Amino acid sequence: MYQPRSQNYDKSDSVKRWQLPDRVFFACGACHILAYVFIEHYAEIEMQPLWLKPSDGYTGNHIIVTWGDWAFDYHGYSKRTALIDHYFKRARQRWSGWGAELRLLPKEILISEEKSKEINGLWLREPSQFLHNALPRAEQYLNRFGPPPCTPSPILT
Repeated sequence: MYQPRSQNYDKSDSVKRWQLPDRVFFACGACHILAYVFIEHYAEIEMQPLWLKPSDGYTGNHIIVTWGDWAFDYHGYSKRTALIDHYFKRARQRWSGWGAELRLLPKEILISEEKSKEINGLWLREPSQFLHNALPRAEQYLNRFGPPPCTPSPILT
């Protein structure tokens, strides 16, 4: 769970949003773009996007990539359970009683507003709906990390 520290942050201001540092940009509203680029870049590994869908009345959506015991998001690589536990802990520090459902998503919806709206409670911006196309920015950010650790474990079901 990442919360921008600036009092002037306005998620609807596309210029200010684009000017955020990469880590914050991919933590606060563009996690699905980073997830898509990651899955495409490492297509030889069976991976799936996982949506942390907040319980009714709460905010804090997040999409990570999972494979075996591993996960990836703007932090980089983590053990899947440790990353999810961390996210829940941080969200509950901000909102008492926060909870979320874990839902696997099809990769295609990560870059399709229309397809994402077919899933109850989800709405994702397409890469071109940011101030600039967010795909090249995600690809550049991904270069900060080495290749993923691989485990023989099956993907999360």
